[in-house]
Amino acid sequence: MSSDSQDIRRAILAKWHETLSKYGNLFSSDSISGTSPPSVFVGSYNYPKVFVGPLVPPIHGDTSLLDNPEKWKGKSLEEIVNFRLNLVRGIQKIPIDQTDGRYIENLQEVTMSSKPTDSDLIFEKALSPSISLDDESAPFGPIGQIKTAKFSGTSSVKSIEKIFYDKDLKAHDAVLNLYNSGIEISKIQKCFSIGMLGQKRKLVPTRWSITATDDIISKYLSDEILDYNLIDSCRVFSYGHLGNLFSVVLFPHRWIYEMIEAWYSNGIMGFGSDYEDARGINHPPAIAGAYFAAKLGVVEYLYKKKIQAGVVILREIRPEYAIPVGVWQIREGIRETMKQNPEISDNFDHALILASNKMSISRSEWLSHGNISKLIRQKTLSDFF
Repeated sequence: MSSDSQDIRRAILAKWHETLSKYGNLFSSDSISGTSPPSVFVGSYNYPKVFVGPLVPPIHGDTSLLDNPEKWKGKSLEEIVNFRLNLVRGIQKIPIDQTDGRYIENLQEVTMSSKPTDSDLIFEKALSPSISLDDESAPFGPIGQIKTAKFSGTSSVKSIEKIFYDKDLKAHDAVLNLYNSGIEISKIQKCFSIGMLGQKRKLVPTRWSITATDDIISKYLSDEILDYNLIDSCRVFSYGHLGNLFSVVLFPHRWIYEMIEAWYSNGIMGFGSDYEDARGINHPPAIAGAYFAAKLGVVEYLYKKKIQAGVVILREIRPEYAIPVGVWQIREGIRETMKQNPEISDNFDHALILASNKMSISRSEWLSHGNISKLIRQKTLSDFF
């Protein structure tokens, strides 16, 4: 991590400690009363017996913004981190195949709720002001072992409730049903995680459910676009947020997709990449959940426009991205990228120049760490037809 990153990280965490003081003795308490956004979290530690519970802030009212990534456009990294670190995570250890019983059923009702849910938690012992940071999922604040939990004021989303009671529907189909019903992806991921979907239901660690949901939806959309006409020019979209710079290159080609990431570590540049063709990807990608989150953001655009293209996504992770907030920011970042006015080129190599000009990394550096781009970088439009 660079010195700039460390300074930013220290400043954000210092701000959080100021926030802690606002709640008095909360973090020496053995209880919390507040309104869950609503939100639940399933850990991966100790799998297949995992730690499961709600996320609850020490405040009452409309707390929905604290766990709604789709509404965080324009928010700073500091704002988002402080949203999340105000959430206390209550936990109980539960086997992954235990998706019934009062505790889990209460959490499923919380997850289904269309509005924030009043929550009262009593812990086995006093909380300690630790924090949890993860590249895949958004951060959160202190953790406490739950002794008792009470929830009130839930109001089920009807489309989710219908899927919940349909135990003949496969999880894959349930995810797509909810997506096509207009349910936000972050909500679908929670339903998946807390064992509400499918025929053989189980708890799924949150970080896994995030990737699985992005993968299921993006695979469905990429299969659909195989029947669409190819675009007739190269298009370059660029956008930046939260210390991340994105460039998306679309070019006339049957569906093929590559994502290349670059980051800074102690002054040294690191790279990661992976790719697929129309058959999809048959192995875990080297860049993990980021691959599927970015893919979803771009295939949504192609599906909406009823067009087909080859895609190269470049992501530069700047030192300003000092605290990871989860792969949601990649999905939402690419969604915003695709809303920008593109630059047009009739040459793929020139399109890569346009894309890299928006970043501090040269075209040649990107090319040396990619796969698809090495194969097609010299082609012009006439070569694609």
